[in-house]
Amino acid sequence: MFNKKEKVALDLQAISTLVSEGAVIDGNLKAPAFARIDGTVNGNITVDEGLILGEKGLVKGNIVTKEIVVYGKVTGNINCTSLEIRSTGNINGEVKTETLQVERGGIHNGSLMMAPVVAGKTIGEKAA
Repeated sequence: MFNKKEKVALDLQAISTLVSEGAVIDGNLKAPAFARIDGTVNGNITVDEGLILGEKGLVKGNIVTKEIVVYGKVTGNINCTSLEIRSTGNINGEVKTETLQVERGGIHNGSLMMAPVVAGKTIGEKAA
């Protein structure tokens, strides 16, 4: 009688912010809803809902979002609820997440903490 609302995969979400291949942002990026990065961001990233880092995407900074799919390279820390590292993905830094999925070939070098996230902070993390 009542249909449970199906969760739409991050890869199929409407993108509100796009950093295209060849684009370079030197500074922090804050975006509502869903974002995709195929270029380079030298700074911290905060996305309210979800982030897709394309194969040519490069981030040198920290990332805070609910969901993230990494096809490209991250040098920095990630704080999220759900992380997927695809076969071409490469993360160098600390990761805090509730769920983690890594495809064969995906790389993570750094510490990993898996704990429930409350209001953008993991359990046990001190408020700023």
